[in-house]
Amino acid sequence: MRAGGRLRLRLRMRSRLSERIAALHAQRESAHRQRFRRTVLRREGVRCEVLDGSQSRWLLNFCSNDYLGLSQHPRVLAALRKADSAGSTASHLVCGHDAQHAALEEALADWLQLPRALLFGSGYMANLAVLQALLGTGDLCVQDKLNHASLIDGARLAGCTFKRYPHADAAAAGRQLVAHPEGVAVLASDGVFSMDGDVAPLPALAAEAKRHEALLYVDDAHGIGVMGAFGRGSVDAAGLTVDDVPLRLVTFGKALGGAGAALVGDADLIEHLLQTARPGIYTTALPPAQAAATLAALMIVRSEEGDALRHRLRDNITRFRVGAEARGLSLRSSQTAIQPLLVGADAEAIALSAALEQRGYWVAAIRPPTVPEHSARLRITVSAAHASEQIDGVLDALTEANAVR
Repeated sequence: MRAGGRLRLRLRMRSRLSERIAALHAQRESAHRQRFRRTVLRREGVRCEVLDGSQSRWLLNFCSNDYLGLSQHPRVLAALRKADSAGSTASHLVCGHDAQHAALEEALADWLQLPRALLFGSGYMANLAVLQALLGTGDLCVQDKLNHASLIDGARLAGCTFKRYPHADAAAAGRQLVAHPEGVAVLASDGVFSMDGDVAPLPALAAEAKRHEALLYVDDAHGIGVMGAFGRGSVDAAGLTVDDVPLRLVTFGKALGGAGAALVGDADLIEHLLQTARPGIYTTALPPAQAAATLAALMIVRSEEGDALRHRLRDNITRFRVGAEARGLSLRSSQTAIQPLLVGADAEAIALSAALEQRGYWVAAIRPPTVPEHSARLRITVSAAHASEQIDGVLDALTEANAVR
């Protein structure tokens, strides 16, 4: 092909891409699914100063994952400032494994009463790492239909057979394991489901995994820090051990108030992941300053102060649910900090979120594909940092906004 022909082909390809992007943008606009970022100028506890055009306004935040209010805890911030390096400068296996990283891994294993821990830059990367490192062609991954997107993506990237069972149906998970007996099998589930707030049937899943010789892997992003003894998470709350759940994910961006994640569990599995997991090998290690801040948060979580914060969180959840029932607001069946109010239509969820913002409350509208079709919702999250009057206030605002939509 001559130079002129190659140039025309490239221009046509670029034009096709531009047309595709424009068409997808138009589809999102018409379906009320365009996403927008909000800029936070300042945070003061659960209050956020949010940029609104050329102006800013203060909103009470009811959509954060900072369940214990640790992101601004004085001891956590002091540890962050005290660290002597902003960056790790390389991957863990080159020269990026700092003393702060080592201390955090040791503290995590001790806290969770597990043999070993391995740090990752995010929970998303850790989930990709597990499934890529453990599974391949001829293997099987069975997952709950409402699992986090990173678990779904991890199974697809692994190249294994991928099956999803109806939400929280352990018997269905077992049937899928029976139907594909060849190769290695991993049964993966969220511990607490991020959009519904309900807890996985972990004892039943553990029984199915043992019965069919599968490895049970639990993503405990939303359970760690707030459930179980000393905040050890949903696996501990279910009375399970490393023999039942050989591998689990803990994240630092929810109850621990920071960023990053760790895989914890069986020592041989952790060593295998250290040696083979591409999302851990080929990326710069978590900043040492962040590891130091997370270690400070962990020490709070496992202390008497942590128990007091969890008690406060449980009281706030109860107050919110009792108040919602008294006001005729229909919530999903969740006893965790995640309290979804199902709306249904995307446009209505956006309108309800906007009405709450007009009243001074920040509650994001969650729409497909993050949640199933026709299940747009307000994902209301309660924190230990919320005052009783703030919880009553958002309930009153919801009632008023609901009445006029």
